[in-house]
Amino acid sequence: MQIFDTVVIGGGASGITAAISAKRKGRSVMICEKMPQLGKKILASGGGRCNLLNEKLDSSRYNPAARGITNSVFKKFGKEDIAGFFRGLGLEVYSDGGRVFPVTNQSSSVLKVLEMELKRLSAPVELHCEVTDISFKNEEFSITAKKGKSVRCRKLILAAGGKTYPALGSEGTCYKFAKQFGHKIIEPVPSAVSLVAKDQMCHLLQGQKISAIARSVIDGKVKSEAAGDVIFTKYGLSGTAVLDVSEEISIALNRHHSKDVFVSIDMVPFMNSDELEAEIGKRIKKGFSREEMLAGILPNKFSRISGKSADILKDKRFRVIDTRGWNEAEFTAGGVYTSEVNESTLESKLRRGLYFAGEILDVNGKRGGYNLAWAWASGFVAGGTE
Repeated sequence: MQIFDTVVIGGGASGITAAISAKRKGRSVMICEKMPQLGKKILASGGGRCNLLNEKLDSSRYNPAARGITNSVFKKFGKEDIAGFFRGLGLEVYSDGGRVFPVTNQSSSVLKVLEMELKRLSAPVELHCEVTDISFKNEEFSITAKKGKSVRCRKLILAAGGKTYPALGSEGTCYKFAKQFGHKIIEPVPSAVSLVAKDQMCHLLQGQKISAIARSVIDGKVKSEAAGDVIFTKYGLSGTAVLDVSEEISIALNRHHSKDVFVSIDMVPFMNSDELEAEIGKRIKKGFSREEMLAGILPNKFSRISGKSADILKDKRFRVIDTRGWNEAEFTAGGVYTSEVNESTLESKLRRGLYFAGEILDVNGKRGGYNLAWAWASGFVAGGTE
């Protein structure tokens, strides 16, 4: 049985960074990755461009429960450190409205420089290595994989991600190991995900995209608001504005099983209600037909809906009955309670030598590079501390 100082379970963004960080400290490290390739989610990130981080990176961009731990980690390894880390690997980056990408605009470039560094450091990677059992005895972890491989280590980093895109390797498999060592799990739910809403308007406007404001409305109260694209689909609603308010909706539906869940769409954000009402009134007086009523205000496809009420255009509420699930969600909301983890080192407060990095923790950032930034930073901190 091989013995390492550190074993990292998960060969994604946080796991690779953790291994590099540990190896740079002079420790022997191995990555266990169940997929046939490292970093499959890195390759898919940012639409294939890999949004590495955001220049506005700070703890306010994360769920409230995560702000203490993200603040602590970013003080140790923040946006300048992340950018410097990648430049040190030979990756040139640029900013697009605050979102940082590789100059190649290819996620494969990011994965390539990470793999090159692992090779340079002689950090072994075990692919097709699905961990089935972890035990702890005499201050050592014993890890057993599906194909019979076993290793031991004094430091174990769980970095196998959340539950998004299970086809790329994230199935929440490490939650059970966290539970095994006494950790509580906040029920993971899909986040940054399209919404299922059975509404005639979605059917009539299928395929139409507009710039709008979306609001999550739960039990009659507005919980969040975002401006961006709204896309009407055969199943409901998508687009950046919808993804940005989906977290609260997904939590209400999947954790709390609430039935009073809506997304409100302001389809005419460039006019207030009085202005819109006045404009529609003018058009009625001029004898505009139903099909002509919204011409020049909204795309022509909107001639299919009634346009005589400003209310329906400024606050159209779609009852949400479901999300599109893990195969389409960008992020996981939920995971290991951050209160059970040392904010400075990411070591478990319940089992010495056990560390966490990345999306396995209840840390969920907004879209725009915040979740990958957390992966790099938490991996580097977890790997580099003892």
